[in-house]
Amino acid sequence: MLLRSIVTATTQESGNALMSSFMSSLSIITILCLIPVVCGSVYACLCLAAILRLRSRSLTVGQNTFSQWPPVTILKPICGLEKNLRTNLRTTCEQTYPVFQIVLSVQDPNDAAIPLLYEIQREYGRKRVTVAIENCAVGPNGKINNLIGGLKHARHDILVISDSDVQLRPDYLTTIVGPLANPEVGYVCTLYKAAQAKTWVEKMELLTINTELTPNMMFALVTGTSKFCLGASTALRRSTLTEIGGLESLVDYLVEDYEMGRRIWTTGQRMVVLPYLVDTIVDLRTPLQWWNHLIYWDQNQRAARPWAFFATVLIKPIPFACLFVLLTLGSPMSLYLLALTVTIRLTTVGMSLKWGLQDREGFRSLWLVPFRDIAALGSWVLAFTQRTTVWRHGTFTLTADGRLLAQEATTCDPSSLPETTSASPSR
Repeated sequence: MLLRSIVTATTQESGNALMSSFMSSLSIITILCLIPVVCGSVYACLCLAAILRLRSRSLTVGQNTFSQWPPVTILKPICGLEKNLRTNLRTTCEQTYPVFQIVLSVQDPNDAAIPLLYEIQREYGRKRVTVAIENCAVGPNGKINNLIGGLKHARHDILVISDSDVQLRPDYLTTIVGPLANPEVGYVCTLYKAAQAKTWVEKMELLTINTELTPNMMFALVTGTSKFCLGASTALRRSTLTEIGGLESLVDYLVEDYEMGRRIWTTGQRMVVLPYLVDTIVDLRTPLQWWNHLIYWDQNQRAARPWAFFATVLIKPIPFACLFVLLTLGSPMSLYLLALTVTIRLTTVGMSLKWGLQDREGFRSLWLVPFRDIAALGSWVLAFTQRTTVWRHGTFTLTADGRLLAQEATTCDPSSLPETTSASPSR
C-alpha cells in the first residue's frame, strides 16, 4: 500500500509538472503572438507613409538628359495566349518615342500566341515589330531562355525588358530610358501593380501584389533598407548585360532579375527605381494556380534575401491576432485586439490602394484582405519547407542558393500558370 501511494503521488507530481510546463509554454506562445500584431500594425502605417511620399516624388532623376533619344529594343518574352495579350502588345507598340524595335519572342513553334504576334507585326510593320521563334534551352529558367532567343534579333544597344502581361502607357519608354543618359546608371526599372482581376482567385492575387509586394518595395525604396531589380520592367545597356556575364549566366536562377541587379550594383553602377507604376494583368484560372503562385512569390523572396524574408513573419498582424484569440479561448480582450488589428490593416491598405496606387479594383476587394493574409502565413511556412517550385513551364527543385534544377519540364501551354514578376524584393 505504501509503495502504491508513493507511485501514485510521484505520478501525480510528474503530471502536474508536465501540465505546468505545458501551460507555461502556452503562455509564452500567447505573449509572443503579440509581437507580430504590434510590429505588423506599425509597419502598415509606415508603408502607407512611404507610399504617399513616393507617389509625390518627381520622375526626374539627376540632370543628365539625352540630346537625342537613342534607338531602343524592347524584349517581350511570350508564352501562350494570355489574357489581354493583344492589348498589352498594342500598348507596347504605341509608345511616344522616336525610334524603337519590339522583339516578340516565343520558344515553342506551336505556341498558341504566334498567329496574334504576326497580326501585331502586320499592323505596326516589320520595322517596328520582330517576331522571334527560337528554341533556346540553355537552362531551367524559361523566361531567360526566351530572352536569349529574343536578344539574337535585337538591333539596338539600349534594351528594355517588359513582361508579356504588362500593359504600358504611351510615355513609358521615354520615362524608363531617360535615366540612362547618366553613364553612371547601370539599370532602371519601374514599379508595378496588378490590374483586371475578374474572379475571386484573381482578386486574391491582385491583393498579394498591391497590398504586400508593391508596398514592401515602395517602403524599401523610400527607406533604402534593401536594393532590388524588377524584371517585369527594366532598362539597361547591352554592354552592361555583357559585363555581368550575359543572360546565359542567369539561366539557373529562380529570381534572375534580382541576381542581374545585384551583379550590376556590385560593379559600382547606380540603380534607379522610378516611382512610375505599370499594370501587370492578373491571369489565373483555378484556386490551385493561385495557391501555387502565392508559394512561388514567397519562394522568390526567400531565394533572394532569406534572412529578410524570414523576418517578414513579424509583420503579419492578422494571422497572429487570430491565433491570439484561439489561445486565449476568445477572451474579450483578444477579440478587441483582433478587431483593432483588422481595422488598422484595412484602413492603411485602403488608403494605400486608393491614394497611393490608384487601384479601385483592390479597394473594392478589401474584404478579402484578412483571408489573403491568413493564407500568406501558410505560404510563408511552405517557402522554407517545400523544395519544389511550380512555374508555368514545369516543376523544379529549388536549391539553397536560389538556383533551379529541372524536375519536369513542359511545353508552353496557354492554360498553364502565367509568368508574372516575382515577389521578392526583386520580382
